[in-house]
Amino acid sequence: MKRSRDTEKRSEINSAIEELSVLVIVKPADVNHEAAVAHIPTKPFLSLCYMILQFLDKVGPTMAVLRQDIHQNIKRLEAMHESNPLTNSNLVEILKSETSKGNAKKRISGSKSFVWLTRSLDFTSALFQALLVKDPIKNMEQAVQESYEATLKPWHGWISSAAFRVAIKLVPDTKTFMDLLSEKDENCDTVTEKMQILVSLLVPFLEDVHCILKVYKLDRLKSN
Repeated sequence: MKRSRDTEKRSEINSAIEELSVLVIVKPADVNHEAAVAHIPTKPFLSLCYMILQFLDKVGPTMAVLRQDIHQNIKRLEAMHESNPLTNSNLVEILKSETSKGNAKKRISGSKSFVWLTRSLDFTSALFQALLVKDPIKNMEQAVQESYEATLKPWHGWISSAAFRVAIKLVPDTKTFMDLLSEKDENCDTVTEKMQILVSLLVPFLEDVHCILKVYKLDRLKSN
């Protein structure tokens, strides 16, 4: 059943916080030990990524290409989960299986989808952190630009980077973006508090994910 726009608006930040609250990762104690046991639950992770799509919609057309990539990567991992829900309920099992078969770094793989979804979360985290810094000089465009350069640009080819440079001019101003994130009659301070909670959960989660990516030597993948 399709949710109404008002329901979606009320639940965006709160839903992301809720998803992160149940995303418990068992990470390797030694990043150099490939046989270490690790677990990232697939469905909660993909639910979190769906929340990120809603955040990117607020940024506007600038994020259209990134949004499309995220959606495709979510669908690929959803299909893998549905094909073998017992094994693929753990994303690390997908990494392990594809790495052992030599498929992890191929153009279309579950591992590559997971890497790029993680980087999209990196971008979202960086953007929210930039907006939480009360800098009267920095505007929304600068925050998006700096977040992109820190998280996605190092892995993008020149075509993706060029497309982003053209679209960056279309981002809303900071106040408009914050208003879009807020619930009805919710003030900016309340939205800011929720963003702080979200970031406080997202940052350590992503640190754990990157730890696991290093185990499988997937942390340096670039666009094809």
